[in-house]
Amino acid sequence: MLLNFLQVSWMCRLARTSGGFNKASRMGELMRRSPLPLLLVFLMLSASIQGCFGNDDVGGLSAEDLGVSPDPLTAGIFQSVYFQADRDMRVLIPYLVVQSDTGYVQNGTILDLEKGADAEIVILIPPRADYFAVLIGESGRDFFPIREGNVSWQSWSQGGMKATRGVEIIEAEREGGLPQLTNSSEVGGSVSIKLVDVERPIASGVSIEDGGAHSTGIVSGLETFDMLSVISDETYDPFDTCDQAKGYLNRWAGTGSPGYECGADFLVQEFTEYGYENIERHRFQYIEANPEAYNICAYKEGYEYPDEWMVIGAHFDIAPIIAPTPVDQGAPRGYGTFVGAYDNTVGTSVVLNMAEAMFSIPTRRGIVFCLWSSEEGGKRGSIAWVEDVPDDITISNYINIDMGGVNWPGNGTPSDRVGPDGGGSYPASQENWPFRVYIGPDTDENTINQPKMVYLAEWLAGDALGVEEQLAVLNGELKSAWADSGEAGVIINEATTARSDHASFQAIDTVTVGFGGLVDGYDCYHQTCDTIDEMLYWMENDYGTGQQNLINSIDLMTWYGTMIFLHLDHQPILNSYL
Repeated sequence: MLLNFLQVSWMCRLARTSGGFNKASRMGELMRRSPLPLLLVFLMLSASIQGCFGNDDVGGLSAEDLGVSPDPLTAGIFQSVYFQADRDMRVLIPYLVVQSDTGYVQNGTILDLEKGADAEIVILIPPRADYFAVLIGESGRDFFPIREGNVSWQSWSQGGMKATRGVEIIEAEREGGLPQLTNSSEVGGSVSIKLVDVERPIASGVSIEDGGAHSTGIVSGLETFDMLSVISDETYDPFDTCDQAKGYLNRWAGTGSPGYECGADFLVQEFTEYGYENIERHRFQYIEANPEAYNICAYKEGYEYPDEWMVIGAHFDIAPIIAPTPVDQGAPRGYGTFVGAYDNTVGTSVVLNMAEAMFSIPTRRGIVFCLWSSEEGGKRGSIAWVEDVPDDITISNYINIDMGGVNWPGNGTPSDRVGPDGGGSYPASQENWPFRVYIGPDTDENTINQPKMVYLAEWLAGDALGVEEQLAVLNGELKSAWADSGEAGVIINEATTARSDHASFQAIDTVTVGFGGLVDGYDCYHQTCDTIDEMLYWMENDYGTGQQNLINSIDLMTWYGTMIFLHLDHQPILNSYL
């Protein structure tokens, strides 16, 4: 399913790149940045990469009959794209586009072009792919073929463009708007395809080794990493009364933790600086010994369906210290962490990056960004919030971010690396570390119970997110399915643990999607060694520095959540059981 494709309608000049809108680097300290106008040069150029199939069936139309500019396009931003037709044609745009009258984001559209005509449309350019694809068909056709979810447009083109899936053109969301797309078993016959180069600029002053390849866009791995660095900063600060550190450490729930309190104040400050006005400390328990039992949530009202909320969340608390990991590596391992970089400052940082980017985008449905308390104590924060949702509010979908960054592409660590226990090697020398996309509710591990969400996750990963070669959809027993897939680096599955806050939303029949990495196999999971330095150490391999690989992984997570959200605002995915 193409999820009725995407309709983007935001007058978006968003681009944190030299082509759009820059964000100053914030390492060690957060800096606020303002959007700059997007300046585009009208260049009527043909794409440098192109292919076609079955031209006789589409009146001889080919990629050369359509001009697309600018060339190259800028990855990861909402960019004005110009089309010029040398012949009458109908053009399918299979990406998020923007409605010019409302600014809403929409799941794809079509353009009807007469010979000599041109058109302009704002499109979210693929953030992690090096090309942009459009399909060209004869005027008046009602159906277009599309690729399978796990195949990129480029691979599909090279493989002969065989199709078992299609989309049908349907009426616009509102009068005068862009036509919409819906799934269809009809493919409508042959089409031509045009591929246009896409380039992702490198942020000023950032090297590839420091994460430059994933440093720009409306969201980026570098920005998420910078926030992770701010929150996890262990630099000693004798004047800090919370944790004697520049960052926000010791964020334990249920311990009367001043670290949690100060961290919560920081979150409120961040949401405020992004522009959110409705920020709540949702207190679900108050006793003198546990004053920090509250979630921090920022609310943004929807313009069309204010009684439907889309929720994006991550737990902010970290595993409380019960017994610190002993310095003596021969002693039994302890439990608890002071920093919690992997679990779950990464998730917190992703949510904050998304919240900042989403503030300027008009949405049909309400958005709620929540940082949960007490996940480590049994998901008490998210459970309490779900139980307190007003009766007239529907939760359309939930996105969960819990742990990430110690996974693909950090595979292949040299075998002579030793782990924190002083002996042996890291798991990377023996096995793959998958990036996990977990979907639910799921009642039967041998059946895909939420096929629409699985397909959406697959569709995005197969092309725009650039992980086609690492991707596998797993069904059945997880380990054996993964082994059968060749131990893919990015896995989508339903039969997964419900040990995080997504379980709270599945309990009210909401379809959820979550992102995470290695769990119990990470030697520093719920240990005092869960720091950024340790994550960088794990992620270094023969193919990239630790920071380079970590930012790549975090970039995938941040973009995945952002793009799924934009799709779901246009067309929520409801529980297939209901």
